[in-house]
Amino acid sequence: MSDTAAPSVLFVCVHNAGRSQMAAAFLTHFAGDRVQVRSAGSAPADTVNPAVVEAMAEAGIDITAEVPKVLTVRAVQASDIVITMGCGDTCPVFPGKRYLDWELPDPAGQGVAAVRPIRDEIEKRVRGLVDEIAPVS
Repeated sequence: MSDTAAPSVLFVCVHNAGRSQMAAAFLTHFAGDRVQVRSAGSAPADTVNPAVVEAMAEAGIDITAEVPKVLTVRAVQASDIVITMGCGDTCPVFPGKRYLDWELPDPAGQGVAAVRPIRDEIEKRVRGLVDEIAPVS
């Protein structure tokens, strides 16, 4: 990562309808323009999980306009840090990128009560990531 450009982070899960959407929204919320944020899925769903939208609204973050996006080689190449969440080996690996794997339950098919603890764990991990890569100076 250069000193001038904001670090870029790509969150990847299978459907890009839950975990990666929550992580991207939290990172954007906490870091603003100090970080470039992307999210994608190896097999994107048609829409973001409604229980995830509701859980994020409870946290004060509106993700109703978000749509699942397909994972592309270009998105990985354009990112400094790639954080996978349950997509296993489907994410292409390139030299010089930092990869993290966050093992989190999949909220697919779950109600909002089951999504809340996943949301809270993602928020905790994203706060730690912000402190590391984009601290407030």
